Amino acid sequence: MTGEYMLDEYEFDHLTLDQHGAIAVLTVNRPQALNALNGALLGELAQVADLIADHADIGVLIVTGGGDRAFVAGADISELSSLDGVYAGRELSLSGQDVMGRLSTLPIPVIAAINGFALGGGLELALACDVRVAAPGAKLGLPEASLGLIPGFGGTQRLARLVGMGRALDLMLTARQVTAEEALNMGLVNYVADEPLRRAREVAEQMLKNGPIALSLVKEAVRRGLDTSLEAGLEIEADLFGLTVATSDFREGTGAFLAKRRPEFKGE
Repeated sequence: MTGEYMLDEYEFDHLTLDQHGAIAVLTVNRPQALNALNGALLGELAQVADLIADHADIGVLIVTGGGDRAFVAGADISELSSLDGVYAGRELSLSGQDVMGRLSTLPIPVIAAINGFALGGGLELALACDVRVAAPGAKLGLPEASLGLIPGFGGTQRLARLVGMGRALDLMLTARQVTAEEALNMGLVNYVADEPLRRAREVAEQMLKNGPIALSLVKEAVRRGLDTSLEAGLEIEADLFGLTVATSDFREGTGAFLAKRRPEFKGE
């Protein structure tokens, strides 16, 4: 089914999915609930990750929130409050981690366009993306401790890897929210822009100028390397570097550079 249908043709209850050339835009669309993540929405996010993986014509995925107040304001508290017992909590956490893992391991760049509140599960969704663009008025945080919980969709692990243990513990232990500017200063977001979706598109277009195999293997090298020692990570880098040298894209990229022309990558 790769590339056979435009993504616009798929319908969801809590998401919209649009395709603009090689860019797909996924919008979490529960504005009446500040786009809070419930079980049904998590299931749809998992479906979208699988759809994107099946479409070779998609080079970058952008994730944003519907409405003008929230990216995703967190998990649905009404559903959370009905959890009863260790098993139910663990299963919800594993389900959320699975969804975020599917997004984070997509072989294409994923950009979060944070247009408002990104709290709890919303920040965890943004952390599963590769690059984050935030509106000046956005607020970000992992306030689960204020509910007697800990982050369960990957936040305790991804945040510390991104901004360091000290900053991550500060945010989680105080349950405080940070502004977009503070998030930028600590490395939690990459850009602050008045129109985050527009800026995300610009970043996506810049990425799409590069070799698609190279983009995928950059992600793989970083992701796998963070889970091992420096020495093992360098071995991973060397192996993947070798793979890129064997591609037609490498020949095209170096040939275009020497000929002083724009490369035409084909992902081969």
